[in-house]
Amino acid sequence: MSERRPATVGDVSASAAVGSPGLGATRYSAAQVRTAGVALDLFAEQGVSGTSLQMIADALGVTKAAVYHQFQTKEAIVVAAVDLELVKLEPALDAAEAQRDDPSALASLLGRVIDLAIGRRRLVGPLLHDPVIVRLLSEHEPYQRLMSRLFAILLGEETDPHARVRVAMLASAIGGVVTHPLVAGIPHKELRAQLLDVSMQFLDVEG
Repeated sequence: MSERRPATVGDVSASAAVGSPGLGATRYSAAQVRTAGVALDLFAEQGVSGTSLQMIADALGVTKAAVYHQFQTKEAIVVAAVDLELVKLEPALDAAEAQRDDPSALASLLGRVIDLAIGRRRLVGPLLHDPVIVRLLSEHEPYQRLMSRLFAILLGEETDPHARVRVAMLASAIGGVVTHPLVAGIPHKELRAQLLDVSMQFLDVEG
């Protein structure tokens, strides 16, 4: 099995500005957190374009003005919702960066990614394919920075096309598996274990 060591990943991480604020830099109030969570569920069901501020207000049981007081645009709610979900990856990502030669740190990071994907499986499709979300995330530097860091860890020292295709396939596979009807009845714990085992094998790393 190959050993994973520190490496420069070239242009994969070039867009991650050193010193730029990461996910979690913005502090949200309890009301904003609740609004973002409710909105995220609506985005999964209706899409961002199909979800209005009034719909979010109705789901919360408040006025549209109350929602507008927390977030002045629907796009700001999208960014907040994604930030609040993906910031959960930061501790495992920090640990994996600090222990690049430790397969258990990589396994822990992948486990957090898988947990997030399984726990929010209804949102995987919208996050990957909703045109509004895709556009906003492409412009959201903290998200781009986090993804660059994640891909750098998964690539290790291998930055050739083959390695990039392998990591891209793994990233796509996790999202595809958790939403596939064949795994709909598999309990979270078992699905997580199976996905983690296959992911580590795919990366050719012993966990």
